[in-house]
Amino acid sequence: MTTASPVVERIRQDVAGNDVVLYMKGTPVFPQCGFSAAVVQVLTELGVKFKGIDVLTDPSLRQGIKDFSNWPTVPQLYVKGEFVGGSDIVREMHASGELREMLQTRGIAANTA
Repeated sequence: MTTASPVVERIRQDVAGNDVVLYMKGTPVFPQCGFSAAVVQVLTELGVKFKGIDVLTDPSLRQGIKDFSNWPTVPQLYVKGEFVGGSDIVREMHASGELREMLQTRGIAANTA
């Protein structure tokens, strides 16, 4: 049995310990790329509390999250431990109402507007 790297363990703990986690470039207050900013905007619009994790502060985390999800890009949104997707998927789900519905079925408070 192989042990997971410290980076993978850290990701597992963050994803398991927080209802909504966004791995992004920059911070929720100061996103460092348009795609990260778009996901922050969607979550903010929905009134969803989330933990933003800046992958730019740690190159091993930046690569580690891609390996963890088998998804090649950042940002990456996780809800209740489940990988939701990146910027395009999150925006599409928001536009269709699917994101709000998914959050609510998982017991996460979102604006009902």
